[in-house]
Amino acid sequence: DLLYPKQARYQATLRPEPKRGRKCLVPKRLQQVFPNVRPVVARRPLQRRKSLFTSHGAARIARLRPVNRRWLRATRAALFGAALLGGVDGARAAEVVPSSHLHSVFAVTANIFSGSSPDNEAGFAEIAKLGVKTILSVDGAKPDVETAKKYGLKYVHLPFGYDGIPTNRVVELVKAAQTLDGPFYVHCHHGKHRGPAAVAVMCEAVAGWSTNRAEQWLKQAGTAAEYPGLYRAAREFKSPSAAELAAVKPLPEVAPTSSLIETMVTIDERMERLKGAQKTGWKSVPGHPDIRPSHEATLLWEQFRELARSSDAAKRPEDYRAKLADAEKLADEFRALLKQNPIDSVKTEDAFKKAGQSCAACHKSHRN
Repeated sequence: DLLYPKQARYQATLRPEPKRGRKCLVPKRLQQVFPNVRPVVARRPLQRRKSLFTSHGAARIARLRPVNRRWLRATRAALFGAALLGGVDGARAAEVVPSSHLHSVFAVTANIFSGSSPDNEAGFAEIAKLGVKTILSVDGAKPDVETAKKYGLKYVHLPFGYDGIPTNRVVELVKAAQTLDGPFYVHCHHGKHRGPAAVAVMCEAVAGWSTNRAEQWLKQAGTAAEYPGLYRAAREFKSPSAAELAAVKPLPEVAPTSSLIETMVTIDERMERLKGAQKTGWKSVPGHPDIRPSHEATLLWEQFRELARSSDAAKRPEDYRAKLADAEKLADEFRALLKQNPIDSVKTEDAFKKAGQSCAACHKSHRN
């Protein structure tokens, strides 16, 4: 129908000899598509070039060359593929949603929104106006469940880090997307990294997204390339089995987060890896060929940021919070130096030394 409109008057010719008409042949394939078409007699040679449309708008094919069946099949496949992308794989990009109290808000599908965490009642009010029923947080901070309830919103808390989405979390995200009431509003802290990664996994599970479409979405949302674990989660997604989904426990409103001790252990592990990278001239992380030193430094910085926002940090003395803020600043400066090309070895060594001294000073005052 796209190539030969049914309303058109079909006329074919085999370029008859002058002064002698010949009956034209209708290709068998077109007879199948247009059973009402009948052969006609060409009374005169048609012009070599003629408009496909008459003055009254009816399409007319003035000259028909033999149909290249291979081309026709390829064209049909391309058209079908384009339609499939538009209807199943979500070729339409996510739409930006204007907001006064939230950041990085997107309408990803008709049932899933993505954005930053709501920090006040105005933020929750905007989410409710979107028609959202369930807020899904993947941020480490404790969600404000009580304020959400005031606006008729259900909270689900499934936090994970910047280094990727654990397998058990993937299963829980899919379970939430399949069983909870939507529409959903998925958020992390800023709405650019972990939240979009969770949305990618959910859409691969319930919206028919391909891994390529999921990676395109991460780029559109602004997910930084320095978090390869989040991209890996979208690229290597595998749909959970029925048994895995059935084994998922009730999803929590507030999930237990890592304790201060566990966070400090993780920070120490990252510092040790960076000490190994220091010996290679910041070229690689020994024993971890898939990890770049700049990536490890970024995760170290994120650990300090998440720790500063934790409820545990809020209960600590002011001096502790000041030292934590200083460590976060130094880690940020250090990771920025590792991202430069070429790396300034002198400045990088100095920044790493200061970051280590900051940790040691905090340990001396508040841990030892």
